[in-house]
Amino acid sequence: MSDLSNDPPPQGPPPGRGALPLPCRVARLVGRRRLRPGQIAVVRLYGMISGGARSAEWVETVRRLRTSPGVPAVVLDIDSPGGAAATSDYLYLALSRLAADKPLVAHVRGTGASGSYLAAMAARRLIVAPAAIIGSIGVISAGPRVPALLDRLGIRVEERRAGRLKGMGAPWREGTEEEGQREQALVDAFYDLFVDRVAAGRGLTRERVLELATGEVWLGSQAVELGLADETGDLDRAIEVAAALAGVPARAQPVRLRRPLVARLADRFATRLAAEVVGELEARLWSRGPHA
Repeated sequence: MSDLSNDPPPQGPPPGRGALPLPCRVARLVGRRRLRPGQIAVVRLYGMISGGARSAEWVETVRRLRTSPGVPAVVLDIDSPGGAAATSDYLYLALSRLAADKPLVAHVRGTGASGSYLAAMAARRLIVAPAAIIGSIGVISAGPRVPALLDRLGIRVEERRAGRLKGMGAPWREGTEEEGQREQALVDAFYDLFVDRVAAGRGLTRERVLELATGEVWLGSQAVELGLADETGDLDRAIEVAAALAGVPARAQPVRLRRPLVARLADRFATRLAAEVVGELEARLWSRGPHA
């Protein structure tokens, strides 16, 4: 786990092999291809931002890149609709540490909205594709309430709790007025934090950000006009900007997250299973009645 850290190398390298210098250990992050010292690392932030192992891998990758002297700059390549609020802000904190030590440039190729836009606020520059979807500065908390459905199915849920608000948001019962107020307070608190992150990252006044923080989105070109991004461009342009900030040639290579074989196989199995379930549901729905 010390591929990109400053930990001392293990004592006694294997026979016939010398210990690799620290910059060369970047190779372990990119599979069989080595990220040569001096090359800009491109980290991909694709898909939903969720907690658990995936977010831990992102944060650990960012930490390793930050502590590696062989990586002069980093480009965060974004195509994500956002996701979990707390996880998005934790990723922002990790990226802020990196940006304090070396140039970090964010690039949005498709969608940079909500939590992924929050993460991009840690970058020194934000470059977006002209037709990218940018913004969605806001917070939402939602969940189903299904007591009526449970009644129709003859299902009864027994609940025993200690603590007046324990179980807040449970789907098997209607929420109380106090629970609704507490949940809204949490949403408002994170909204204020989001607004502050954007104001700091974009150099805007809090009042101006509040005008823009309606939850709506804009095209990349519009986001530049509004001050929510620095310029339009593609990934190559983001690499050029990062190289200029670091004073190195514009050469880059993607960094792939190291994932255990079991996790990769589980993801593939889950994807195939989901596709089969959707296909079966569609077939049954179409078979129930006339269609064009």
